[in-house]
Amino acid sequence: MRGRTPRKIVTKTYVERLLWEAGYTRVAGVDEVGMGPLAGPVVAAAVVFPPGRAMKGIADSKQMTRLARERMVVKIRARALGVGLGIVEPEEIDRLNIYQAGLKAMRLAVEALPFTPDHVVVDARHIPGIIVPQTGYGHGDSFVYSIAAASIVAKVHRDDLMRRLDAEYPHYGFRRHVGYATREHLAALRAFGPSPLHRRSFAPCVAAGAVAPAAS
Repeated sequence: MRGRTPRKIVTKTYVERLLWEAGYTRVAGVDEVGMGPLAGPVVAAAVVFPPGRAMKGIADSKQMTRLARERMVVKIRARALGVGLGIVEPEEIDRLNIYQAGLKAMRLAVEALPFTPDHVVVDARHIPGIIVPQTGYGHGDSFVYSIAAASIVAKVHRDDLMRRLDAEYPHYGFRRHVGYATREHLAALRAFGPSPLHRRSFAPCVAAGAVAPAAS
């Protein structure tokens, strides 16, 4: 289709293979989603695959359709040695700031794995507070296989959560925009004020005023 960026598939475990060959057999890829939305948590995932070939279809979650992500997350969970999730809620995002909240979510994801990994590869960050070696890669979700897989797991989990929360706060359209600053979402903020799910330190929520009661 004209003007559409093709989806970049991460087909090789080049980074992981270097670590596997160096003796790091449990390599955890870590990524977070939800840094930009006005509402909802930051969610991070950590994914450890067994040494071996890459599955087909893994890509940066932002470049995949919802259906492709949902199908792929089933395959990731079936293939992975371990998957961990870390969640930081809006109140703590406001207290820590969004950057620190993202780091905490990633640390929690690593800690939620069923074992301690040998090495962590992470998208463009250094995660404080973890005891294992780690390496950050700029735009790692676009070329590091396990980081891309983590981005898919985190994205599917967060989007599912926001769609379920739509029933509690139906005025805001979370089912459609999952908390991002769409025109619909900004209009709802102006009309109803921020809900308890909103990040009150974010400028559009500050401008919208006092917290609205939960809708039934």
